[in-house]
Amino acid sequence: MSSSTVELTKDNFDEVVAGSGFVLIDFWAEWCGPCRQFGPVFERAAQKHGDLVFAKVDTESQPELAAAFEITSIPTLMIVRDNIAVYAQPGALPEPALEDVIRQARALDMDEVKASVVQAQEKAQGEAQAPGTDA
Repeated sequence: MSSSTVELTKDNFDEVVAGSGFVLIDFWAEWCGPCRQFGPVFERAAQKHGDLVFAKVDTESQPELAAAFEITSIPTLMIVRDNIAVYAQPGALPEPALEDVIRQARALDMDEVKASVVQAQEKAQGEAQAPGTDA
């Protein structure tokens, strides 16, 4: 792993992710063939986009993090902007697809994303109250 990527652990996860506005996280494992194929693609993107934080989570040594994000298939790429997961998808992306995902994530209107998250949370809270009961 080069110096352009950060190794995430349960100890530094919150600090790295909360302290960065835009983080790409690669959930991987040493034994995973597609993960090893995706690794160099992820590294090249990290060198190309020096303004973003590229991080890796070894699901073997960090099972708590993998479980917390319900990672069931690796590699999984997750993008977190302003502490909101805006993208999460399993599978090794080819370089053009990864660049496209980064471009789309950069283009997101985060005010809009935050508003939709708040709406979803309010809706979920409303549904949590049984119909016909007074809260």
